[in-house]
Amino acid sequence: MSRRNISRKNFPNSDTVYDNFIVSLIIARILKKGKKSLAERIIKNVFQILEEKTSLNAIEVFEKAVKNVTPTVEVKACRVGGSTYQIPVEVVGFRGTNLSLKWILRAAINRSGKNFSIKLANEIIDASKLTGNAIRKKEETHKMAEANKAFAHFRY
Repeated sequence: MSRRNISRKNFPNSDTVYDNFIVSLIIARILKKGKKSLAERIIKNVFQILEEKTSLNAIEVFEKAVKNVTPTVEVKACRVGGSTYQIPVEVVGFRGTNLSLKWILRAAINRSGKNFSIKLANEIIDASKLTGNAIRKKEETHKMAEANKAFAHFRY
């Protein structure tokens, strides 16, 4: 029997301004060189743009976008008998949320335009409408898992 301690995840607290857990996660992902106030200002601008463009509550639009982008399955590489197989594995809730935030930010960075707040707001709007590059990444991941469904019995 192992005597190692089981490590526990340190979940960040909810955001002080919006009192939302997912907002604090995206602020932590935007964070560059420890400048949290800059990341919070970007998110504030993004939510203002979201409310102007959609005339809905910005946090609800953001949560809907994250929910739409969150994957249910992904593939993991597993080495069996000298060859590596891509094995489809279900995604646990917290990892799914992290993946969706990562994909939304990556899609926003790769968009054309000069202001990051506008690019991120447009990507969130697209994701809430089930379009955009983040949704395409989710569908691509699901297709990979579907294509490798034959290797599911190698699950570890």
